[in-house]
Amino acid sequence: MNRTESLPTAPTAGPPGTEPAPAPVPEETRTGRDPRWARPALAGLLVATALLYLWGLGASGWANAFYSAAVQAGSQSWTAFFYGSSDAANSITVDKTPASLWLMALSVRIFGLSGWSILVPQALLGVASVGVLYATVRRWYGPAAGLLAGAVLALTPVATLMFRFNNPDALLVFLLVAAAYATVRAVETASTRWIVLTGVLVGFGFLTKMLQAFLVIPVFAGVYLLAAPTGLGRRIRQLLLAGLAVVVSAGWWVAIVELAPASARPYIGGSQNDSILELTLGYNGLGRITGDEVGSVGGGGRPGGGGGGPFSGQTGLLRMFDTEVGGQISWLLPAALILLVAGLWLAGRAPRTDRTRAGLLFWGGWLLVTGLIFSFMSGIFHAYYTVALAPAVGALAGIGVTLLRRARSAPGRWRRFAAALVLAGALAVTAWWSWHLLGRTPDWHPWLRSTILAVGLTTAALLATSALIKEFASGNGVQSDANSLVNSETGVAAGPGAGFAGRVVRWVVPVVSVAGIAVALAGPAAYAMQTAATPHSGSIPSAGPTGAGGFGGPGGPGGRMPGGGNGQFPGFPGGPNGTGSDGTGSDGSGPGGTGQDGGANAGGFPAFPGGGSAPGAPGGTGQDGGTAPGGIPGQGGFPGQDGGTGQEGRGQRGGGMGGLLDAREPSAEMTALLTADADDYTWVAATVGSNNASGYQLAAGRPVMPIGGFNGSDPSPTLAQFQRYVADGRIHYFLGGGGFRADGGSNASAEIAAWVTETFTATTVDGVTVYDLSSGKQG
Repeated sequence: MNRTESLPTAPTAGPPGTEPAPAPVPEETRTGRDPRWARPALAGLLVATALLYLWGLGASGWANAFYSAAVQAGSQSWTAFFYGSSDAANSITVDKTPASLWLMALSVRIFGLSGWSILVPQALLGVASVGVLYATVRRWYGPAAGLLAGAVLALTPVATLMFRFNNPDALLVFLLVAAAYATVRAVETASTRWIVLTGVLVGFGFLTKMLQAFLVIPVFAGVYLLAAPTGLGRRIRQLLLAGLAVVVSAGWWVAIVELAPASARPYIGGSQNDSILELTLGYNGLGRITGDEVGSVGGGGRPGGGGGGPFSGQTGLLRMFDTEVGGQISWLLPAALILLVAGLWLAGRAPRTDRTRAGLLFWGGWLLVTGLIFSFMSGIFHAYYTVALAPAVGALAGIGVTLLRRARSAPGRWRRFAAALVLAGALAVTAWWSWHLLGRTPDWHPWLRSTILAVGLTTAALLATSALIKEFASGNGVQSDANSLVNSETGVAAGPGAGFAGRVVRWVVPVVSVAGIAVALAGPAAYAMQTAATPHSGSIPSAGPTGAGGFGGPGGPGGRMPGGGNGQFPGFPGGPNGTGSDGTGSDGSGPGGTGQDGGANAGGFPAFPGGGSAPGAPGGTGQDGGTAPGGIPGQGGFPGQDGGTGQEGRGQRGGGMGGLLDAREPSAEMTALLTADADDYTWVAATVGSNNASGYQLAAGRPVMPIGGFNGSDPSPTLAQFQRYVADGRIHYFLGGGGFRADGGSNASAEIAAWVTETFTATTVDGVTVYDLSSGKQG
C-alpha cells in the first residue's frame, strides 16, 4: 500500500497532561507528489465540468428575469450595483443581499448585456466549486476520494441547473465549499488565520443569500472545537475571532444600508418597513422556517405540520426524496447516509484529533443539519435550494468509498468482509433508488432505468462474491497472512500461492469497481445532461425532464403547485374587460367579489388594471365554477388542482402566474412605445410586480418601476409618493396586469392601480392595458 492511499495518521501522543501534536500531513500533500494519474484526471474532470456548464449557456436567455433586470441596473448605475436595485433609477431592491449580482453586473460591464454574459460567472463558479471540493477532500483522503467527490457535485442535476442559472445559489455554494477548505486547513494545524478566513467566507455567504449561509456554522465550529490540535481555551478564542469575522464581513453592508437615510437609497424589497434587518429576520430569514412571511404569496406552513403552503411542498423527514425534490438531489443521498454511518464505524474510538472521524462529522453534519432544516421548514421552499446539499453528498460519497476500499485491505477478516458488503449494499441501494427516480419519468429513455438496475445489482453481487471468494481462500490456507489477497489499488495478487481464486479477484475487482462508479453516476449524469441541454427561465427552475419533480417541465406547462393550486390562492380580481365571477377559492377560503376596471373586490382588496383580455389564472375558480377574466395576462397559466390553464397557458420552465414567476416578453410595438422620449422620464413605465417590470425593462433598456416589489405587496411606492412622481413628470406609462394577492403586506400597489384607472384613459398595446401618465404632469 503506497503513502498516497494510507489512512490519515493519528496525532502523536505527547507527555501526560499535554495536547497531542498536530496529525502529520500525508507526504503527497506536503510535497505535491500525487500519483501520476491524479493531475490529468483532475484536469479532465474540470474540463468536462466546464463543457457541461458552459455549452449552449446563452439558450436560457434572461433565465430569472427578476435578477437579470437587477444585473442590468447594476451595470448602468453604481448605486444600483451597491444596493442590488431592481432598476437603475433605484426605486426598490431585490429581496436578497446583492453579492451574487455584483459578479454578474461586473461581467455585463465587461462583455455587454446578454444572457450569456449574465450566466458565465455562474458557470465558472460551478467549475471552481468542483475544483475546491476536490482539493478539500483530497487533503485528508487522497486524490481518488477528491475526484469522486468532485464528479458527484458536477453531475448532481440541481447543481447543473443552478450553475447555469442566475439565482444566488451558485455563489453561495462556492463560498461554502471554500469555507470548508479553510476549515480543513485550520483543523490541521489549529491555524487562527485559516479559521478566521472561514468566518470571512461565511460572512460573504450571508451577503449572497442571507441566513442560509449560516446553517453550516454550528457544524464548522463544532468540528473545529472537537478536532483542532490545540488547547480548549485557544480553540474557543479562535472561534470567537472567527465569529467576529462573520459579523464584520456580513455586517459592513448591512450597517451602511441601515444607517443610510431612506431618501438616499432604494426601498428594501421584501420588507414592510424598509429595513434590511426586517428582511433578514422575517420574510427572507426566520419566516422561511416558521412560515410567518408577511407579504409572501406562498409558504405559510399550517400549525401542526402537514405542508408549507403552495410554494413549499409537503414538510417531513422524507421531503428530500419526494416527487418535487427527489430528482434534483437525492440520487446518491441514500448511499451518502450509508457511507457516513460505515465511515464512523470504521473510525471507531479514535483520538479526539483524528481526521478520518473529523471529516466524516464535518460533511455529515453539513448534510444532516441543512437537509433537516430544508425538510421541516414551513415557509417558502423551492427544490433548487437543495444544491446546498450537493457538496456534502459528493464528499461523503468520495470519502466513504475510499475508506471502505481501504478497509478491504486492512487486518481483520470480518472487518474486510463487512466493508465489502457495505460497499455492495450501498451500490445496490443506489441502483434501486435510481430505478425508482427514473420511474417518475417512465417515457424518458425507459431503457436507462432497467439497465441501471440490472447492471447495478449485478455489480453489487460481484462485489460481495469477490469478497467472499477472497475470505474463503484466505481461510483455507491459500493466503497465510492477514494481508489482502489483492491490493485494493492495483488488483495484483498478493503472491504466487493465491492460485485461481487470486486470478479471479485480480481481474474482477478493477472492472467491478469501475462499473459500480459508472452505474451509480449514470442516473444523475443523464438528468444533468438533459438539464444542460434545456433552456430554463422563470423564478422556480427545475432540473431533469418533464415529470421529474420540481416546479414544471422544460418548455412545457407550468407545473402544478405542490399542495395543489385549487383553493390555495384566492381568485384574482377582474380587469377592464370584464368582472370577476366570485373570486373565492373552491374551498371557500378566499375573499370573494367582483372587480371591474380597478374597482374594489368584496374582500376589500382593489382589483388591478387588466393585462388585456386573457383569462385569469386557474386556481381562482369560484364555487359557482366561474373564473375571473382579464385579471392577469395568460402567458403563464397557473394550473389549479382540477382546472385547466389560462390562455396560452404553457409557460416556460418552472412556469407560473404571468408576471409573478415569469417575465413578460413585450412585442416590438410595446418596446418602441416605451423607448420613445425615454430620456424625458426617470422611469419609462411602472407596473405591479418585479417580474412584470423586468421583462419590459430588459427589452427597453430603461428603468421600469416595479410597484410593490416581487410580490406586489411592499409599500413601495405609497400612493402619495406615486402621485408625486406623476405630478413631477417622472413616470411615462402605467402598464396593466401583474396584480397578486399576498399573505398580508401592503395594499399600496392596489391603491395605485385603482387611482390610475380612475384618473387616466386606458389604451391597449400588444394586449396590455396602457395608461399614459404624462397628462398628470403639473407645472
